[in-house]
Amino acid sequence: MVSDLTRLRVYERRDHSHSYAKCFRAAVSMHCHTNHSRESLSFIPHYARRIPVLSRFYNNEMKRYGETIDFGRAWWTPPVTARQVFEMETLEIESRLGLPAIVSITDHDDIAAGLWLQSLDSQGRIPISVEWTVPYGRGFFHLGVHNLPPDRASELMREMSAYTEIGGQSGPHTGSRDMLALLAWINEFPETLVVLNHPLWDIEFIGGQQHAVALGSFLGEHKAWIHALEINGFRPWRENKAVMAAAKDFGLSVVSGGDRHGCRSNTLLNLTRAASFAEFVAEVREDRRSDVLLLPEYRESRVLRTLEVVADVLRHYPNHPQGQFLWTNRVFINFEGKGARPLSDYWKRGGPAWVRVALWGLRAMGSQRMNKTYKTYRSYRPYSWEGEL
Repeated sequence: MVSDLTRLRVYERRDHSHSYAKCFRAAVSMHCHTNHSRESLSFIPHYARRIPVLSRFYNNEMKRYGETIDFGRAWWTPPVTARQVFEMETLEIESRLGLPAIVSITDHDDIAAGLWLQSLDSQGRIPISVEWTVPYGRGFFHLGVHNLPPDRASELMREMSAYTEIGGQSGPHTGSRDMLALLAWINEFPETLVVLNHPLWDIEFIGGQQHAVALGSFLGEHKAWIHALEINGFRPWRENKAVMAAAKDFGLSVVSGGDRHGCRSNTLLNLTRAASFAEFVAEVREDRRSDVLLLPEYRESRVLRTLEVVADVLRHYPNHPQGQFLWTNRVFINFEGKGARPLSDYWKRGGPAWVRVALWGLRAMGSQRMNKTYKTYRSYRPYSWEGEL
């Protein structure tokens, strides 16, 4: 029976004095990205025109190429493979918490990582999951759909991808199911968890107020098919607190999502009394219980952590298992309508001089040595919250 209250407890790990192994059976790391994930480059025009000096070079470059570069159909991929992500997350959890790890990889609109990893796992620790891009109005939302049934996962992914591809336009003329039908179908599988990721983040750049209106409308229409909202490892704590308040208003649970794209492990985890992801889903869907752990790294400067990810993405990996040694091998551009091709096909020497200089600066600012020098911890306690939601 589903209770009227969502039971949420948020723990902050400051030292090794608390033994979580005595209270919980596992730790769940959700919202991880691998080199299978297509990360949109649509943000480039938004930011490039706002950065002093860089904006002049960018505008000149765009005048040179006109409208031949479609950033909406361009993407980059994280540098880490599915196996690397799984092994990193597992090692981090087991060594620091003394708990078995359950890892849910959610690449953007792709389930290849989960399908491949399941062939290596016999303990039920690796669900087939995805971060689904859901068009809505002028923008879109990201739904973390975790633990798809193995025998139906590919079929479900095809239907979700079709809905994304046609921009949310459904009906007989498109051959695609509508949103409610898709969510109802997903909800038929009791071991599947649907999470609205970073719900308050205006990732579409439509403006905070319009995003909030769209979010309220989206949840008003679909909350019956969504099991939880996500507090995110790369969003500020004030935003995550607002997400918890929104979850209370809509009667939804709250779970963690680390949202890792680089080489560092997730900073937010869920603690669970379950031994498998399916049992964890039951805790959230049926018992509406969630125990979230915030690791000390979450307190570090979010700007520096983001720069560290940028440095990871731009770094040279001479032993990359997929042969994507250079960052230009991991960026795909649709140029002059020829379809997406690696940027290395166009920039044999790494791009114009101003691009190389700018990226050198980003790599330097995000380097581990620089972070150790400039890393600052907040002097106040940003979160001390425990209780019923």
